[in-house]
Amino acid sequence: MTNRQLFIAFWTILVKEVRRFTRIWAQTLLPPAITMTLYFIIFGNLIGSRIGQMGGFNYMEFIVPGLIMMSVITNSYGNVVSSFYSTKFQRHIEELLVSPTPNWIILAGYVIGGSVRGLLVGLMVTLLSMFFTDLQIHNFWVITSIVCLTAILFSLGGFINAVYANSFDHIAIIPTFVLTPLTYLGGVFYSITLLPEFWQNVSQINPILYMVNTFRYGILGVSDIDIGFAYGMIIGVIIILFSYSMHLLNTGKGIRQ
Repeated sequence: MTNRQLFIAFWTILVKEVRRFTRIWAQTLLPPAITMTLYFIIFGNLIGSRIGQMGGFNYMEFIVPGLIMMSVITNSYGNVVSSFYSTKFQRHIEELLVSPTPNWIILAGYVIGGSVRGLLVGLMVTLLSMFFTDLQIHNFWVITSIVCLTAILFSLGGFINAVYANSFDHIAIIPTFVLTPLTYLGGVFYSITLLPEFWQNVSQINPILYMVNTFRYGILGVSDIDIGFAYGMIIGVIIILFSYSMHLLNTGKGIRQ
């Protein structure tokens, strides 16, 4: 395929993915915005006023970066896992597999499509947060880079989940029993410096902790972890997930029945 044909194939998949979630925006974009608004009201205003400061900032300022990242993570993951599994379930995947479209183009289209939804919801939550607190920008490059890397990472995770899923129940297992606990224990609502040393060490196993804290550093300039190490770990995980996703596509595992 020529470069122009590759671009058309990628763009077609990407546009399909974006139109898919924007067409039903009341189900894909509105609910997370409402949920995060409730978090701002309940945790930020009501509970936060009793907690006081966290990490040198008022509680609302402290949790806003974590809530933005939580919306990016869940929506990037959820978009790809539901979309690609639906493609398998409705037997549309064969049309892609028999076409001359390279597997990496197929993967890129789904991953970028999921990332677009995650970033769009993250932007909506960011705009909503401005009604509750004055949002700061400590390092714009860190903010944009870490949120894009996070969206890509969890889009790849959603793709792998979709490949292995054999029913709609299966696509809910990882988000419910893995993703949600890791997110809530990833430093969204607290600083790990409040924990005993043993639990601080345990928390550092959680990859979401590094994403949340790096994003918090970009906004507030404070972090519980080393930023350089966080970038290295996130990029390393992306490479591993991308390589494994390509392996699944190339071998047809979970796709070619």
